[in-house]
Amino acid sequence: MAAESTTARAPRGRAMVPLGQEAVLAGILALALLVLAFTSEQFFTVDNLLNQGRLACEVGLVALPMTYIIITGGIDLSAGSTLGLCAIMLGVLWKNMGLPLELAIALTLVIGACAGLVNGWIITRVGVPPLIATLATLALYRGLAEGISQARSVRGYPDWFFVLGQRDLGGIPAQLWLLGAAVLLFGIVLARTSFGRTLYAIGNNETASRFSGLPVDHAKLTIYGLSGLMSGLAAWIFVSRVSTTRSDMGTGLELDVIAAVVLGGTSIFGGTGSILGTVLGVVLVQLLKNGLALTGVKGDATIVVIGLVLILSIVITNVLQRKDLSEG
Repeated sequence: MAAESTTARAPRGRAMVPLGQEAVLAGILALALLVLAFTSEQFFTVDNLLNQGRLACEVGLVALPMTYIIITGGIDLSAGSTLGLCAIMLGVLWKNMGLPLELAIALTLVIGACAGLVNGWIITRVGVPPLIATLATLALYRGLAEGISQARSVRGYPDWFFVLGQRDLGGIPAQLWLLGAAVLLFGIVLARTSFGRTLYAIGNNETASRFSGLPVDHAKLTIYGLSGLMSGLAAWIFVSRVSTTRSDMGTGLELDVIAAVVLGGTSIFGGTGSILGTVLGVVLVQLLKNGLALTGVKGDATIVVIGLVLILSIVITNVLQRKDLSEG
């Protein structure tokens, strides 16, 4: 009878661990919305919230593959630099090399994917730890962007190019439809496919995963390639939104992305995480930045507040997990 009771409780305990972080984060998000709505009349308006969704799109797109990467115990510090390189290449391919803009966009996505695959190759074939490998390519890709651009921006894009970055579809920013589709796709792959289960297995025990015959290196190459591809897509949206290209685009983006993913419950040590948690993390980070700015809080103080929220979220989740394990 005792054995049956233990068996029955185990699935419930395992389910509550990932859901705990998401529930905590949803509670913090609701509290933040309530507080910020009282501190600024402009905050809780439809126009402002939709505009914040527009601004958070690039971070959200890059955060999706970053969730995969961190679940495996890896990291990609070069995401912002990859975005900057792709943005510059988009302008150069179209303006300087005279390629059709549609082809320039497609090649930009290919360049982003190749940049990500370079990261994956260094990590899987050369054996360099992800932190060191992507720190090196962070500098490499940013240097390439600055060297290629020669501090010159590219402007004069045709009107149709701005649809994805500046227009609305059905009253909702166009890029949010794209982000929503990406969230759905990445969420299904992570939660419902063997590839998603492989990522969790790698994060929990990479050595055991190799001995079990799982395609560890192939999975890592895939997720780093996806990270580069989504950085390229984010670069396209970024350029469409701001109407120009600059080599400093995406500077610091990787920090917002990693903060949102970790805030959403993905363990930096690997093995746990969800796309839903990441989405909540992205929303909370963006709304905190906006709400604090509307109340007159300066940028440095905003970083401090986000850091405190991150620590609070992790502490509460750890307490809940320990309580759940002790009861199980």
